[in-house]
Amino acid sequence: MDLMIEDLMEQMIEMGGSDMHLTAGLPPYFRISGKLTPIGNEALSSEQCQRLIFSMLNNSQRKTLEQTWELDCSYGVKGLARFRVNVYKDRGTYAACLRALSSKIPNFEQLGLPNVVKEMSEKPRGLILVTGPTGSGKTTTLAAMIDLINRTRAEHILTIEDPIEFVYEPIQSLVHQRQLGEDTKSFGNALKGALREDPDIILIGEMRDLETISLAISAAETGHLVFGTLHTSSAAQTVDRIIDVFPHEKQTQVRVQLSNSLVAIFSQTLVPRKNPKPGEFGRVMAQEILVVTPAISNLIREGKTAQIYSAIQTGGKLGMQTLERVLADLYKQGTVSFEAAISKTSKPDEVQRLIGAAAPQAAAQAKTGGKVPLRR
Repeated sequence: MDLMIEDLMEQMIEMGGSDMHLTAGLPPYFRISGKLTPIGNEALSSEQCQRLIFSMLNNSQRKTLEQTWELDCSYGVKGLARFRVNVYKDRGTYAACLRALSSKIPNFEQLGLPNVVKEMSEKPRGLILVTGPTGSGKTTTLAAMIDLINRTRAEHILTIEDPIEFVYEPIQSLVHQRQLGEDTKSFGNALKGALREDPDIILIGEMRDLETISLAISAAETGHLVFGTLHTSSAAQTVDRIIDVFPHEKQTQVRVQLSNSLVAIFSQTLVPRKNPKPGEFGRVMAQEILVVTPAISNLIREGKTAQIYSAIQTGGKLGMQTLERVLADLYKQGTVSFEAAISKTSKPDEVQRLIGAAAPQAAAQAKTGGKVPLRR
């Protein structure tokens, strides 16, 4: 019996998986609680793999893929979930990665987000950035913030995404969602147009180039509340990344603009739980939080980003927290292992200091070779 993509999707959701990998010559792989697991022992042929992938694509998407050899899109299964799909070529054959997206937008309590995140989403204007590595839940955090605004304020919300992941139904706000490749040719084009479309809030799926970053800062300066994402692992690194995108002769001006428009940075990662309970999500969020104060604004303006970490350490009363403090607290609560906490930081000595002298020494992680049977 031939495999159907919907059957694999259903099996992954039932197992609590977040991602699926389809590769010719290998069995399907699911990522469950952060770990990749092969599903069955039977490898997919190149024909099977291509058939599974092409079954998710319309004619226009197939044409784009055949021309460019790469494709980002989304795919929904009614009653199950939506999936973000990336198709690419691997040694001459098509391969794909599918990310499961909850059809229901989670709220702040379900995500365990600190109250300061909610407070920042209530700001009338400015730039709010959610950063972290791929798969760290940036889109989900942003969705919770946009959903809160939609439920509590009468605003015009405009999103520019690649692809659209969560679908917002207008509640109190008017919501327009534009998808790269279908509704707009580029983030830059969409942002230029956005400023003429009377938005109150703009969500930019990814700030990936100079034009997008420049337009986002300008939009925040001119009275809009702008949300965006970057693939950075700390608040200080995020500021440096934005500044470094610009030519050297413009960086002083950009520092001034950013110091005036930046409201907050949330840099997050997902850490495997130590002993997840049945039905409990297998990973827990750890989030570094920077709230821009006049003092931090001065640090950005003067190019003293190395001092931002110290400012976060002393900003607890304003809801600020370092990633290392959160990781240490999660370990002391018994939520994550020492090894898991240490693996998520670039400052392991700081985590160990915060845990205390009794912190265990990191042990080599055991490798398991268990396989899950493929259900047909």
